[in-house]
Amino acid sequence: MQESRSQVDHLPVLKLFIIGFCLLLVTKLFLASVLDLYSDEVFYWQASTQPALAYSDLPFMTALLIGLGSSLHPGSAFAARLLFILLGTCLPLLVYWIARPITGKQQALESATLSLCLPLGGFLGLLAVPDVPLIFFGLLSIGFFERALRTDRYRYWMATGIFVALGLSTHYRFFLYPAAAIVFLVLFKPEHKQWRNPRLWSAILLASIGLVPILWFNLTNQLSSASFYFIDRHPWAFHASGLLHLFKQAGLVTPPLYGALAVTLWLLYKKAKEGDRSAALFMSFALTNMLVYLVLAPWTDATSTSIHWPLSGYFPLLIFLPATLRKIYQWSVRRWHARVARVLVASIPVIGFTGTLIALIGVGSQGFQQQLQPLLGPGVLSNKMAGWKEFSEYTANLINQEFAQTEPIIITDNYYTAAQIAFAGLSRESITLDRDKAVRDGRIAQYELWQQDEAGLANAIDRPALFITEDSTLEVPDKHKMLALVCHHVDHMEFLSRLSLFEGDKQFSFYRANKIVDRSRQPDYRSMPCPFPARAWIDFPEENDSMKGQVTISGWAYNEDIGVEEIYLLIDEQRFALFNYGANRLDVVEVMHVESDPNAPNLGFDYRLDTNILENGTHLLAIEIINTRGISMSYGARSVVIEN
Repeated sequence: MQESRSQVDHLPVLKLFIIGFCLLLVTKLFLASVLDLYSDEVFYWQASTQPALAYSDLPFMTALLIGLGSSLHPGSAFAARLLFILLGTCLPLLVYWIARPITGKQQALESATLSLCLPLGGFLGLLAVPDVPLIFFGLLSIGFFERALRTDRYRYWMATGIFVALGLSTHYRFFLYPAAAIVFLVLFKPEHKQWRNPRLWSAILLASIGLVPILWFNLTNQLSSASFYFIDRHPWAFHASGLLHLFKQAGLVTPPLYGALAVTLWLLYKKAKEGDRSAALFMSFALTNMLVYLVLAPWTDATSTSIHWPLSGYFPLLIFLPATLRKIYQWSVRRWHARVARVLVASIPVIGFTGTLIALIGVGSQGFQQQLQPLLGPGVLSNKMAGWKEFSEYTANLINQEFAQTEPIIITDNYYTAAQIAFAGLSRESITLDRDKAVRDGRIAQYELWQQDEAGLANAIDRPALFITEDSTLEVPDKHKMLALVCHHVDHMEFLSRLSLFEGDKQFSFYRANKIVDRSRQPDYRSMPCPFPARAWIDFPEENDSMKGQVTISGWAYNEDIGVEEIYLLIDEQRFALFNYGANRLDVVEVMHVESDPNAPNLGFDYRLDTNILENGTHLLAIEIINTRGISMSYGARSVVIEN
């Protein structure tokens, strides 16, 4: 009779779990098929094409998984993500597997259901990133470690060692899992006996194999990987913004669920003091993975530590969260009413699951730029995972048109564009001149090892080149520096075309170079003229300025090596008038260090505008610069108000 009643209680939760599980799985499968790979994913794919024990930022596991998936359908983003979707889908099942012998079938199922309501946890699997195998192997290692402690069976100890080794082969952050186990064995006195257990030492020995990839890479590459993670990546100076870590995490987890997890942690602490081994064990894993990032937040990389790194600390708390919700319900009944208590407790998973859906929708919206941008406007949606198919098609056509005889070496301004080119199969050879994001992401050492950085150009002497810049990620001074660098390596470079996607939110420029030159023979060589972009400034009007009557619109513009031919005034995106160009601006030459513009120092422009011919109200004002090669660019778009 009791068993029958338990089954009846079990059914509603099971239905909710199945519905939520299937909804998230279908959503992930769909979005994985429509979203392009973003920078991290495409780098891991690129690493998978050159197998190694470890890479500059990670051991081999992520690259291995993405490579195995890609082998099923080369060039498919969905295939590249397939194994990550599988692992991410298994996480709720692992939560159930861990909880079942500790809390019973009913609460284990509730824990699995609640794992779908942890926004960052329910989101896992959509993207091919290391957090997925990290948490997958982390949960397996926790589950087997708990069983090994409870039963002392050799197979559980060995399984613990194997999955810790696999986790250590995934990411540096996995170190916190074995660290948490050590904290537990040191601080929980009833388990001190385990230090005399040869099976524990066998598991430790097996787990230590996972250190081989990390040690191998660092010992053969001047500790570059470890230096990035523990020194270079972080400022190691106090930043008050890090004190907001708790509040940021509460927002990401959703405040009600974060509060419930905090209560769970407190209840585990009380049970651990009473000698409850399971409470002490899971509290150790949760606190270790949470406190490290909380304490270090003011001194470390704020973006990373405040978003997804503490996620490993929340999953152990899910095992006991159902019991916490029951206590919250009982407390609410005593304080208010049963109906209020039901609404309060039910709102915690409901808000959490809504957060999971919002996270999926937020990322997935990138796959629907054409449909959503007219509604939201430009500059709202991210395009990190959109537009790469269009970019690849455009680049392929350009290569066929401009390089019919000889396959060019492709040079890019950032590493993810170079990786996308390789992923699309456009070229077997690509070089990245990225010294910004590649350094910031800890990947420059890897490109140096692959000889796909600037030094790699020495292997392509006399080859034609296609140079590509992603203009939407570059400020004009940055693009100027990048073009100057390329012009020191090539003979005669010319602008080919510009690709603009999503109303200009994602833009690329393409340049052709006749051949790569040997700089060792001519260290001071520079191709002339170099196709620099024009630089400009509008002195008047500024953003939201009011204008009436006769006003003078003025500023300056120059184009190194090439010169400016004409400048047009644009009003509401239409040519309105031709500026007078050529006023002496020696101040601009001195301040901007203008060196090779043929018009210098006559770089000023002006136009006397009669605002009476315009309707009162807000108008969009900009300038269009045309250089002597006929290449145009718009600059300085700003809203102005006509008040006649």
